[in-house]
Amino acid sequence: MAKGEGAESGSAAGLLPTGILQAGERPAQVKIYLLDVAQVDPFPASIILFVGRAWDAFTDPLVGFCISKSSWTRLGRLMPWIIFSTPLAIIAYFLIWFVPDFPEVQPLWYLLFYCLFETLVTCFHVPYSALTMFISTEQSERDSATAYRMTVEVLGTVLGTAIQGQIVGQADTPCLQDTNGSAVASESANRTHSTTSLKDTAYLLAAGVIASIYVICAVILTLGVREQREPYETQQAEPMSFFRGLRLVMSHGPYIKLIAGFLFTSLAFMLVEGNFALFCTYTLGFRNEFQNLLLAIMLSATFTIPIWQWFLTRFGKKTAVYIGISSAVPFLILVALMESNLIITYVVAVAAGISVAAAFLLPWSMLPDVIDDFHLKQPHSHGTEPIFFSFYVFFTKFASGVSLGISTLSLDFAGYQTRGCSQPARVRFTLKMLVTMAPIVLILLGLLLFKLYPIDEEKRRQNKKALQALRDEASSSGCSDTDSTELASIL
Repeated sequence: MAKGEGAESGSAAGLLPTGILQAGERPAQVKIYLLDVAQVDPFPASIILFVGRAWDAFTDPLVGFCISKSSWTRLGRLMPWIIFSTPLAIIAYFLIWFVPDFPEVQPLWYLLFYCLFETLVTCFHVPYSALTMFISTEQSERDSATAYRMTVEVLGTVLGTAIQGQIVGQADTPCLQDTNGSAVASESANRTHSTTSLKDTAYLLAAGVIASIYVICAVILTLGVREQREPYETQQAEPMSFFRGLRLVMSHGPYIKLIAGFLFTSLAFMLVEGNFALFCTYTLGFRNEFQNLLLAIMLSATFTIPIWQWFLTRFGKKTAVYIGISSAVPFLILVALMESNLIITYVVAVAAGISVAAAFLLPWSMLPDVIDDFHLKQPHSHGTEPIFFSFYVFFTKFASGVSLGISTLSLDFAGYQTRGCSQPARVRFTLKMLVTMAPIVLILLGLLLFKLYPIDEEKRRQNKKALQALRDEASSSGCSDTDSTELASIL
């Protein structure tokens, strides 16, 4: 990985698996980019991050509803959204990493194109996630597809992180000492150096490589996946307004309980994600190692996703949740108590990757079970799958925006020094609390709420039998209608 002072400014990626394009545009990475490279002040940077993530969260249910109202085409209902959003998202992605010549318009520039990119990625990610419900009717096959999807997303995040670190890391922007010897950069010198570095081709080159791989993956997805329509969906599909769909989805008990539990656990890992690079650089003092630590976490998560898939198949999903997510707590406590030790930090990083894999595989694996349960209770309300997925993403993204805004403002109040080679003790302590104690509390709250989730393995088996009976009835009815039509034609 790229080494040297200031390398973190351009290559800090997150812990959450999102895919290769978003790996280059993680909120944590954008935060460090705005603070240490573009030299945006902490308060405008926090506004950009919060508004951007809040806007992204707002567009999720809106796009989900629009997709649910879309008609089935020769390509399916979801695939046209993926095809048409891809090229526009790539253009917006390039513009995020371009700095206008007028510094006074930089905050508005980043806010505009950050929101535009998040909107276009939503138009891709919501139908992409909902495809799980349309590639098979078997629960086991959907679980397997979810495991494969999460594994590839983690690999994409690792690849995007490596590309960003190797290419952007070459455009090094080291911290500067002022005339008094304090570890803080001079504003005028930073502005000149930042403008020169950002005009260098390294940033756009990294964006070009990542975007090219993104296009290749989108083409493979388009050509290799075919949507399957449920037999009973073609019979009594009734039009559904936005508010009726919202009321039906948000009144489904298992869905609310699933969201409540994973909202807190996701927020915990988002806090770790959003402050991981700064924590490694300033609190632990591993300025040259944080990229390798991040890589250790992501590789550990990649290799353990298949293990968690086997575990949830063998012991059940709720058991996997309790064991997998709670396993992060002792290692976060160890990080909070230990002194700066590189070997122990690598051990903790590998262990953290195991918990990250469980935390972000299991909710996506359990969401199809909730939708199956909804179909049994609302058999005539079809096309709601994108709404379920989009509202789940809505709550997690809104929590992400809140966590990023709070963490950025906390650093500002603690006295964060932009591009400083070191930070005051208050900043280091704030980073430690944001990465250790706050996530521990959120994880414990999430696990307590998850006790209320009603769909266990026995309930899943009952729903599977009931859904199969519903499909058989719909198929028999369809065959009877076809035979009647053919008989009428003969007569």
